[in-house]
Amino acid sequence: MDALARSLDETELERLTHAFGAELFARVDRRGPLLLSPSWWDERVMALTMDDEALKVQLFRFIDALPLLKTPEAVVRHLREYLEQAGPHLPAWTMLGMRLMPKKGIFARFLAWQARRSARRLARRFIAGGTLDEALDTVLRLRRRKLGFTVDLLGEATITESEAGHNQQDYLHLVKGLGEQARLWREMPQIDRDPYGPLPRVNVSIKLSALYSQFDPIDPEGTSEAVRRRLRPILLSARENGVFINLDMEQSSFKDVTLRIFREILEEPDFRDWSDVGIAIQAYLRSCERDLHELAEWTKRRGAPIWIRLIKGAYWDYETVICAQEGWPVPVFAHKWETDANYEKLSLFLLRNHRLLRPAFGSHNIRSLSHAMAAAKMLDLPPRSFEIQMLYGMGDPIQDSLVRLDQRVRVYTPYGQLLPGMAYLVRRLLENTANTSFLRASFTENVAEEKLLANPLTHRKPHLDPSTHHDAMATQHTETITSPFRNEPLTDFSIEENRQKMLDALVEVRRKVGQKHPLVIAGRRIDTKEWIASTNPSHLREVVGECGRATKDHALQAIAAAREAFPAWRDTPTEGRCSLLEEVAEKMRRRRFELAAWQVLECAKQWREADADVAEAIDFCVYYAQQARHLDRPTGFHLPGEENTFLYEPRGVAVVIAPWNFPLAILCGMSAAALAVGNTVIMKPAEQSSIIAAKLQDILEEAGFPKGVVNYLPGVGEEIGPTLVDDPRVDLIAFTGSRGVGLALNKQASVVHQGQDHIKRIIVELGGKNAVIVDDDADLDEAVAGVVASAFGYQGQKCSACSRAIVLESIHDQFLSRLVEATRSLKIGPAEDPGSRVGPVIDAEARERILAAIEKGKSESRLVYAGDLGFLVNEGHYVAPHVFADVSPNTAIAQEEIFGPVLAVIKVKDLDEALAVANGTQYALTGGLFTRSPEHIRRVRREFRVGNLYINRKITGALVARQPFGGFKLSGGGTKAGGQDYLLQFVVPRTITENTMRRGFAPPPEES
Repeated sequence: MDALARSLDETELERLTHAFGAELFARVDRRGPLLLSPSWWDERVMALTMDDEALKVQLFRFIDALPLLKTPEAVVRHLREYLEQAGPHLPAWTMLGMRLMPKKGIFARFLAWQARRSARRLARRFIAGGTLDEALDTVLRLRRRKLGFTVDLLGEATITESEAGHNQQDYLHLVKGLGEQARLWREMPQIDRDPYGPLPRVNVSIKLSALYSQFDPIDPEGTSEAVRRRLRPILLSARENGVFINLDMEQSSFKDVTLRIFREILEEPDFRDWSDVGIAIQAYLRSCERDLHELAEWTKRRGAPIWIRLIKGAYWDYETVICAQEGWPVPVFAHKWETDANYEKLSLFLLRNHRLLRPAFGSHNIRSLSHAMAAAKMLDLPPRSFEIQMLYGMGDPIQDSLVRLDQRVRVYTPYGQLLPGMAYLVRRLLENTANTSFLRASFTENVAEEKLLANPLTHRKPHLDPSTHHDAMATQHTETITSPFRNEPLTDFSIEENRQKMLDALVEVRRKVGQKHPLVIAGRRIDTKEWIASTNPSHLREVVGECGRATKDHALQAIAAAREAFPAWRDTPTEGRCSLLEEVAEKMRRRRFELAAWQVLECAKQWREADADVAEAIDFCVYYAQQARHLDRPTGFHLPGEENTFLYEPRGVAVVIAPWNFPLAILCGMSAAALAVGNTVIMKPAEQSSIIAAKLQDILEEAGFPKGVVNYLPGVGEEIGPTLVDDPRVDLIAFTGSRGVGLALNKQASVVHQGQDHIKRIIVELGGKNAVIVDDDADLDEAVAGVVASAFGYQGQKCSACSRAIVLESIHDQFLSRLVEATRSLKIGPAEDPGSRVGPVIDAEARERILAAIEKGKSESRLVYAGDLGFLVNEGHYVAPHVFADVSPNTAIAQEEIFGPVLAVIKVKDLDEALAVANGTQYALTGGLFTRSPEHIRRVRREFRVGNLYINRKITGALVARQPFGGFKLSGGGTKAGGQDYLLQFVVPRTITENTMRRGFAPPPEES
């Protein structure tokens, strides 16, 4: 029987694995660096940080920030601030050092110089050089050690198309330059040949996201097309110059589109028979085995082999944290032993299929490598049928011992400048100091060889099923949330099934456009003489549907219906009301993609925006049901003979006036809050989003809400608004919208009309002129991306949108340049296009208002960027993104809400001025800060007066319960939608006192 086909004897495989491992350990020099050498000092510092997790985190954060710091004083200040963050965990020697640390002067300059010098030395340990020439020197030294190499161009984020173009040129320069040099090198058979012939001497690793700034799995077609356009010349040059290309793998959300691009470009005629190409596969992903099987089948059909770099995976912390935040299933194995066991399983698969999938085992774990070597021997594979890959600067003694065993070893060799390479450096430091690090265990902690070579399956517990076990870190994060409430997870559009569901929903909804949606009053559908036509803002020719146009008489009928239904609804047990709301949430879950599709068509919300709106509506229903149950628990202060009860009861009839920009979430949220505590509701949606409101009404009825408890009253605000607000039978008005309308409603509702026996409660949530402060030490990749997302997400049509970027002068020009290029890189298009980042604004009136503001801005400041609409000018209500610079803080463009894709960039001297400008408007809704300074974070938390402050992230996208939303000043009345006290606006408190004493005696407290 063929050795590749038969199953291997597990006992023999394990014996041989231990034998190879023992031989490797015997050859490895574990003496470490020379005493008092720079490397020795580096390792002493690393050892100290490993003993204190808090200190390690803060030092690595400091290293991450170091390239951003311009002066010695800034370096010393940040070092002090980061050490202070570690607090009581600091060892005594560090506390003493902090007290003696100078703030300025010659000693401060020396300390800053020493910090930079140490960071550069660490960087040189893991990064091959800052230029191609330095990288060339490094790879030649590797070859002298009989080590192959793969060169990686450093850079963690590509946020502009110009950067992506530069990256392409850098790769082309790298391929051509090294390829020409390699022709002069003497052949080294150990690394330049395998059993099937010569191998390329130059090997280059590429991150596909570096080639396209809008790389996004929600749009695999557009992403693939754009990436292949830039990748194609690189592959052609590589083939011409005899260079091997390997595609790196990044976070799991990029995996499927990366594999798609890899397959699609290798099916092109120019590359169909090319075998000097490979891709990295991460063993910590649960889907890894399936991916390898699919690649094997595809490679058979293609007819030429590819290489597989099997690695454990470098983004475990990122994956688990993101999934904990999003509520998504964790794609990676929970425990290191599971990844190690999967690695061995997949190693065996690759070795059995080595003629199709040429194996490259990337690991520093001697057990993992010994297992691969043992399996290859038992399968009778020819020598060097596979190669071993390791990281530059890590595990050099293991590399040398493998070379002495005649293995082909390739070193992953990154090069580039310190700034783009810092994230890579920090990742390497984290790997070296992690508790699960094999190198740490073997070289620092001197764990016994027998333990290091143990089969990872010995760690498996009998009750643990790796296929269903949830990630430990995700569990740790969620356990910190004390509330039983969990946000509805947003849809993960990197999953093909979810993308297809959205596409199917768009097709299905388009079959239903053009229908009429009448009023609903007291459970009856009422046609009107006139109708409101709703058109698709992306395509003006498309009429989405028509909604009834309510009159004053209809408004009076709705008020009467709500008033009549109120007593019974008020007296309905809280549990009954809340169960209905939870049923509404469940129905929205089942119709999630349909509801999102209606928003795409009626309000031009892009896929993620529309999906998030539905998820928020679900959250409001569930959260307010929970909060209503909490309010329904009467409390009291009881004394002998006296019983005091404190409770809440609903106000009465609530008029809910909702905006179009969150057409389901805000309408549902305000209505759900009112309904949960026993009020009856008249829903008056915005004219532009009345069809989505009709869908909500349908769901409320299907859930079982009694007739008249919820009434659907679409219409023109100016026609029916005064009636709804003035009627003495209305108890409560909940409004979200513009400042002008909100203030008018507030004034109008304050008038007590004849027959009115109450003071009307008005809840107003208005707009903002929101600012993001960009500190001089901010990570520009994060700051630019965060400001762009905040300013131009949903075309800036969010009350939380960023309309002012306040930037410190030392970083202003660099920020502005990248901001403009990042904005230029955004794709403008219809909302149904998943690749579109900027769509149309809601209607013609909004478009004209925004364009007028832009014209005014041109007279006040300098227009530095205006997007090109092309053919879209006449297709829909499109307004391209605009960026203004040299903006004075007191001009209209810096003070007035625009509600569109317009951003003002304001230059300031320092943080004092930044805070003065940020607080210098009539609004106080949202704000943001990008900085690497812990002290500046503390100060901005105290002094930036806004309702929602976001630090080192975008300022839009508040989630129910996690970020209760609402502002003050002229942004609103200080209420917080989605917060624990929001329902208090919809109730009146009552206190009931009963004298329980009779003839001098009183019941005992437990009987009262």
